[in-house]
Amino acid sequence: MTVRTYIKSTLIAGLLVMSIGGLLLHSRIHPVKANYSNLVPAIAGILGILAVPLLFCFKRTIAYGYVLNGFLVIIGTITMAHFSIAHWPNPTTLQAIMLNTTLADILILWGKFFIGKSLFDLEFLGYDAAREKKGKTFRYPNMGWWFIHLAAVSLIYYIGFMLWR
Repeated sequence: MTVRTYIKSTLIAGLLVMSIGGLLLHSRIHPVKANYSNLVPAIAGILGILAVPLLFCFKRTIAYGYVLNGFLVIIGTITMAHFSIAHWPNPTTLQAIMLNTTLADILILWGKFFIGKSLFDLEFLGYDAAREKKGKTFRYPNMGWWFIHLAAVSLIYYIGFMLWR
C-alpha cells in the first residue's frame, strides 16, 4: 500500500465514521417516527454514509463526492442553525449558546466537510509538499465558492421559510 492510498483510505474512513456518528446522534435526538420532517436529515445521513465515501473512492467520481458532501454540510448547517434559533436558550449566556444549541453539531459537521475537502485537494492538487496552492478564491473548488453557496442556500431557505410559515 502506498502512502497516498493509506492517507486516502484513512480520510475516507474518517468521513464514514463521522457520518455514521452524526446519523446515530440525530436518530437518537430526533427520531423519524416522532416527526416526519426528521426524514430529510435521515436521508442526508444515509447519503453521507453510503454515497459520499463511495464517490470518494474513485478518481472519476471524487468531484461528485466533494460537491455532494459539501452540500450535505451546507444543508445540515442551515437546518441545525434554524433549529437552534427556533429553540433559543433562555437565559442567553455564552455557556448556553455553546452547550444548549446545535453549535457543537455544526462544528462537527464542518469537520466532515474539511475531511472531504482534504480528499479532493490531495487527489487533484497532489502530494508535493513544495507545490504552491493557486487559484481564484471564489471559483470552484476553493473555499470562497462554498461560502457563496452557503450564503445563497441560506437566503433561499430563509425566503422559503418566510413565505410558507
